[in-house]
Amino acid sequence: MVKKSEIRSKILVAAQEVFTRYGFGKTTMDDIAREMGKGKSSIYYYFTSKEDIFRAVIDKELVLMKTRILDAVSSKNDSREKLKVYVIERMHGVQSFKNLYTVIRNEFTAQRDFVDQTRQQTDQDEISIVKDILDQGVEAGIFNLEDTYLTSIAIVTALKGMEIPLLITETGSENLLEQRLDRLIDVLFYGIIKRESDHVSSK
Repeated sequence: MVKKSEIRSKILVAAQEVFTRYGFGKTTMDDIAREMGKGKSSIYYYFTSKEDIFRAVIDKELVLMKTRILDAVSSKNDSREKLKVYVIERMHGVQSFKNLYTVIRNEFTAQRDFVDQTRQQTDQDEISIVKDILDQGVEAGIFNLEDTYLTSIAIVTALKGMEIPLLITETGSENLLEQRLDRLIDVLFYGIIKRESDHVSSK
């Protein structure tokens, strides 16, 4: 006998595919049921509405995105590498989890409270992850920072502002995102001020 949790999970998988394909506004309960190969009434047994399903999909994507970032960060020992994989996995996560990206970037007015809560949750999660990385780097003598919390806020805010230009891809440019991420990471680590060592070596 199939467990209720398994059926619920299958509904979310189907809904995630449909929401990604059509967007929230154009998706109907019939679309989700058709994707599953089930009747619409069977879905209503587990979810009260399309909005209810959408919130569950977003919650699922949030957990997956955070888990992927934490797994990548924990796989590295050096704080510089941790920060680098955080940036990479974070931006790839935004690209992969289109439903999460949509709800964070756009005004989903029908669920405004949910949107605000989601934005605050993702921001705080990311700030906490970055702060832990920076704290470890300061302790190891890798980073020279006076306030890791404010720096974490600045990094997370900067990445949010870079989402659209980083994720705009051009036809035939499969490595474009990686190139842009590499440049962003370079600026994040070294800034734009010419270092004295560079000045000396150029003479």
